[in-house]
Amino acid sequence: MTKKYNIAVVGANGAVGEEILAVLEEIDFPLNKLVPLASSRSLGKSVEFNGKEIPIQELTNTIFEEEEIDIALFSAGGDVSATFAPFAVQAGAVVIDNTSHYRMDDRVPLVVPEVNPEDISKWKDTGIIANPNCSTIQMVQALKPLDDAYGLIRVDVSTYQATSGGGKSAMEELVTQMQDFFAFKLSDSEHKKFPHQIALNIIPQIDVFMENGYTKEEMKMVNETSKIMHRTIEVSATCVRVPVLRGHSEALTLTFESDVDANEARDILARAQNIVILDKPSESLYPMPATCVEMNQTFIGRIRNDTYKKNMLHLFVVADNLRVGAATNAVRIAQKWVEMEGEK
Repeated sequence: MTKKYNIAVVGANGAVGEEILAVLEEIDFPLNKLVPLASSRSLGKSVEFNGKEIPIQELTNTIFEEEEIDIALFSAGGDVSATFAPFAVQAGAVVIDNTSHYRMDDRVPLVVPEVNPEDISKWKDTGIIANPNCSTIQMVQALKPLDDAYGLIRVDVSTYQATSGGGKSAMEELVTQMQDFFAFKLSDSEHKKFPHQIALNIIPQIDVFMENGYTKEEMKMVNETSKIMHRTIEVSATCVRVPVLRGHSEALTLTFESDVDANEARDILARAQNIVILDKPSESLYPMPATCVEMNQTFIGRIRNDTYKKNMLHLFVVADNLRVGAATNAVRIAQKWVEMEGEK
């Protein structure tokens, strides 16, 4: 008989938490009991799952033991994970953390199942597995098969990141500003989530700036890529917030040890797990955020050789940041963990 698991979703009514529930509904996960958790402010609210309303419970130090949780999916902010993840581990659960809090901890595996699933086995060191940054996940999914084929030396990436990366309130800010624009009062519209107006604008800043001139978001991509790929890869990132609700886009320039052929690279990527090629420029077919919403795949197009250097390749990568960049990756980690633990 297949073992079934009790799963807690911390931040169940947040943007990522809602997507975790949606992904769990879509797949055949061996689920025994779902326990949605949030702060006391959410008491009295519920989430819908498989046609049923499940009351949200308060996140406390003891809830994981009381509910006999096996897998705890955290997506409620780094401070929440720092405070409550240890209690989940102490209660015997494996924690899959969607925040940045544990990502660069040497003892905590940072996992994208299509890239480094073997690292999941290190979970017992701390009881925690970290989910990478949304922009990193879709990028390394594209990098891994090409690195295996040609030997990746360097990545230059510009991102076009949706407002959903800042949560529900950030998405609402874009919508409100667009409404104000059509009401001819955009100049009076507030911006709280972003340093500038986001409607009809782009902002070349995500998170705070570091001493080296890069933002924290950009350095996440640099550092996380090397940890996931298990070697130092030169990465230079420019992360830009764009007036899109969902779906991060990335323009990648890749430099390899050997010459690379765009047609061959396209075939390699087409065979990779959870990647879909949309690459017929003559038909205006290429990945766009609008076509990836609520999808669990990463879409790649505009694959082309560099005009000057034979060892350089350019491509465009798009994925739903709330799915592939967060919820889907976390659930895939849980699936892989179940599979690996079941083999023992």
